Amino acid sequence: MKKLSVLFAAVMMVVSVGMAKAQKIATLDVLGVLNAMPEKKKADADLKTFLDTKQAEIKKKADAGQAKLKQYTEEAPKKSADENKAREAELQKIKEEIDQMQDKAQKDLQAKQELVFGPIEKKLNDAVEKVSKANGYEFVMDANSPAFLYKAGADATAAVKKELGIQ
Repeated sequence: MKKLSVLFAAVMMVVSVGMAKAQKIATLDVLGVLNAMPEKKKADADLKTFLDTKQAEIKKKADAGQAKLKQYTEEAPKKSADENKAREAELQKIKEEIDQMQDKAQKDLQAKQELVFGPIEKKLNDAVEKVSKANGYEFVMDANSPAFLYKAGADATAAVKKELGIQ
């Protein structure tokens, strides 16, 4: 319901502003432009490598924990209650270490994404601003937005791609 009221308010704002003064509005396929940028492709590959490395570390630790669990399960009947309790505590510690590794990997990935994608977003925004000023666009909206009910205005995608030097 809240999304609907926000959408309605946005549509009313655009309509009322449009009646007061004719404005140039363009759409832009942001996702298409981003995916065509070589920097984004390299960043995606770097992030995949980073994530694969982190997952391999976690898998190695989990496999070691599984091996210990199997060993302890097989030896449990032959061990004393105190030894089994100590082994359970060790297994619990391994599980906590794996959980911490997963949390750290998630935080590291988010930090790396922000670091890698920041300059790419700035480059895209600078190109959009330059194209908008050159063509007199007062608003440039994402063509992939579900908020569009009708689209027949100018499309700035080709001009932004040209500005970025991509096809």
